[in-house]
Amino acid sequence: MEKVKDMVSIITPCWNGEKYIAETMDSVIAQTYPNWEMIIVDDGSSDRSAQIVQDYEKKDARIHLIQQENAGSSAARNHGIREASGRYIALLDADDLWEKNFLEEQINLMTEKKVACVYSNYLLIDDSSKVIGHMVKAPEKLTYKKMCVRNYIGCLTGLYDTKEHGKIYLREELKSLRDDYAFWLDCVEASGVAYGNPKPLARYRVLANSTTGNKKKLIGVQWKFYRQYLKLGWMRSFINLMRWGIYGVLKFR
Repeated sequence: MEKVKDMVSIITPCWNGEKYIAETMDSVIAQTYPNWEMIIVDDGSSDRSAQIVQDYEKKDARIHLIQQENAGSSAARNHGIREASGRYIALLDADDLWEKNFLEEQINLMTEKKVACVYSNYLLIDDSSKVIGHMVKAPEKLTYKKMCVRNYIGCLTGLYDTKEHGKIYLREELKSLRDDYAFWLDCVEASGVAYGNPKPLARYRVLANSTTGNKKKLIGVQWKFYRQYLKLGWMRSFINLMRWGIYGVLKFR
């Protein structure tokens, strides 16, 4: 009899995500690696998000809906992580997509490299799911020191193994701004080193009204993250901010 594979817990915060949540769930259901649970935390949505998830929940027992009052994405993700029963943790937003071999490829890479954290290249898509721009390439290898320059891990591409170091939670004090950066920093630090898959295994949706889509709004946030969270000096923070800004321009051109 085939050995049961370790479960992946996919944590998906959802706030008014009725337009894309079905497509996101479909990309998870299509995975070639079948042992997963998808915990969707509805963060006080006022649209049909919860109803759509409930319809899927009836068809696939691996999908679970949790509802809470609006508290932000970091609180929603932490709620999901607390309820997670899988060995592996993945963060997938309600409008992003995975290629069907995402989980299989990432677990194979993690096993090959003997690390607790992996990530991958990914593509950018628009609100119609059309690929735009160019492939976003991730470094082959990451250390905590390198991650302090900027977040090289696309949140939708990361996979973390809790077996050795336990669960890691998002920093809610960051108010859902750079909380994913802090999370992957902590994962890389726990792992010691992390490795990137050169294959584009996910699709990140760029929306005109998204926070990520408006870099000007994030300059102050990024600066505070370097200075107040990472405790970097003024000069190092300034250099890192310039490198982050250049990367942002190239990424979304």
